[in-house]
Amino acid sequence: MIRVVNLTSSTLASTLRSWRGTSASRKAKQPKETLVLFEREACSECRFVREALTELNLNVMIAPCPVGGKNIRKLKRDSGSDELPVLVDPNTDQKISGRQDIISYLFNEYLSAPPPKQLNDTFINNASSIFASIIRLNAGMNAVKARAAELPLTLYSFESSPFSRPVRERLCELELPYLLVNLGKQQRADMGPANFRLSLKPYQPLPNTKRDEFFKEHGNVQVPFLVDPNTGTELFESKDILTYLDRTYLDK
Repeated sequence: MIRVVNLTSSTLASTLRSWRGTSASRKAKQPKETLVLFEREACSECRFVREALTELNLNVMIAPCPVGGKNIRKLKRDSGSDELPVLVDPNTDQKISGRQDIISYLFNEYLSAPPPKQLNDTFINNASSIFASIIRLNAGMNAVKARAAELPLTLYSFESSPFSRPVRERLCELELPYLLVNLGKQQRADMGPANFRLSLKPYQPLPNTKRDEFFKEHGNVQVPFLVDPNTGTELFESKDILTYLDRTYLDK
């Protein structure tokens, strides 16, 4: 029952944001070096940046900054501010603070286009993101006592995925750095859950894409998918991933 409530509220959170962070651009330029984002999963401002990253089909190294965690204290020491989000782009030596500046930079740098109006700083957009966090009871807000990981984990996800959100929330609470590989949907055949796509034909991702690479390796494209190089573990299914994360990293 708890899992049903969890996934229902996660679905409502995505619905409130009109399922932004579902589709991914086919035209965005891919950076040579991985972007780094200091953010907090429950932060309504950070959500817009994550939506933009999915829609631009960009991967990013997430440096979780939960309240009470070490990363947020380090960020304040280094920059004099603990305001989130903060993006670091090693490809251009840029360090950008603030959601709107980050989003404008990403769309200009990697798509040469203005951001969509749904990502703009408006009352309706801001309210929908705030309520999305409230519906999730601010999960992914506060740090919990956890064991550190020697190497960053990797999570295959896309922002609006109701199944991936609880995993990202827990990774943030545990303050575990991870490479977020965005597998946004790029064609009509991608739409729908992995076992019930909106097409009668056998599923085939667009060739030479991240989804195509994932499909060739796993036989389907399903998120979330977690890779932990510290233990050699690879897992589908949010329930199994959450159990694994708590068993491995939660310091009880």
